[in-house]
Amino acid sequence: MLDIISVGDATLDVFLQMNEDDASVQCNLRKDDCQLCFTYADKIPVESVIKIPGAGNGSNNAIGSSRLSMKASMLGIVGNDDVGTSIINRWKKEGVATNFVAIDKKRDTNYSTVLNYRGERTILVFHEHRNYQFPKNLPSAKWLYYTSLGKGSEKMHTALVAYVKKNKVQLCFQPGTHQLRLGMKALKPIINASRITVVNKEEVERIVGDSTKDIKTLITRLKSLGCDIAVVTDGPRGSYTYDGKQFLRLGVFEVPVVERTGCGDAYATAFVAALHHGKTVAEAMRWGTANSASVLGYVGPQEGLLTKSKMQKMLKRFPNKPEKI
Repeated sequence: MLDIISVGDATLDVFLQMNEDDASVQCNLRKDDCQLCFTYADKIPVESVIKIPGAGNGSNNAIGSSRLSMKASMLGIVGNDDVGTSIINRWKKEGVATNFVAIDKKRDTNYSTVLNYRGERTILVFHEHRNYQFPKNLPSAKWLYYTSLGKGSEKMHTALVAYVKKNKVQLCFQPGTHQLRLGMKALKPIINASRITVVNKEEVERIVGDSTKDIKTLITRLKSLGCDIAVVTDGPRGSYTYDGKQFLRLGVFEVPVVERTGCGDAYATAFVAALHHGKTVAEAMRWGTANSASVLGYVGPQEGLLTKSKMQKMLKRFPNKPEKI
């Protein structure tokens, strides 16, 4: 039996390192509401270009899970192009099964451009239109990780929930941009069927329709939608969990920041892996924080993903433990 099946789109990510002098960040009175600005109609030089085939939330999870000693498989669609072939080869190299990967013979692989400026990323995303279908013959697995897919993927929700319930699969739901736009009514059946729902603070505000800054209120409302464990990440302020019994908070591990793409994926991936390996929720938060911190040290979402042995070294380096709030 597979340990985890990752459901999500895969992309070619092209990272552009921006020069400090060729852009600026402009913020309004809310310091967390800022814009990355360039001179309009100008040619903007970049310092470096890095291409990463096989990025995307689902792919990041599959590769990260495999490195953390889980038997992982990818369920997704790639284009009928060289990039699609290179992505499949990358999965195989990482030990990720590709039996449930479809090739769209009419369209290319998804594409993202990531602008890296002062350690923060701005992502321009292009999703090809796909004919999403949840496989009728998908075998049982211990975990299903459901994350970012494009428009039209919502038609899979009924079949996905039925699969989870029929096979008693543990579901981790980490919604992507399109899924968040569907609204709470559409997402509630997925959240209700999940063991874990993982979002960041801005996303939980969007889901529960509340702009309160009180994290306990937000995470309680997310938990009330039916998941067993609600997880909210909040960037440099750390992460929070609520399992119906206790609220926990864990700050970040202080490491040098190169680029932030994939930190949320790394956290959620290691959180699931820790529970899979019999760890507590508190220890799962440490695994997630360690994996996220490692990813911060590299360009792209995958190079820093930890193996199980490197995870243990990272946890010894940072003995920080969650606190009750």
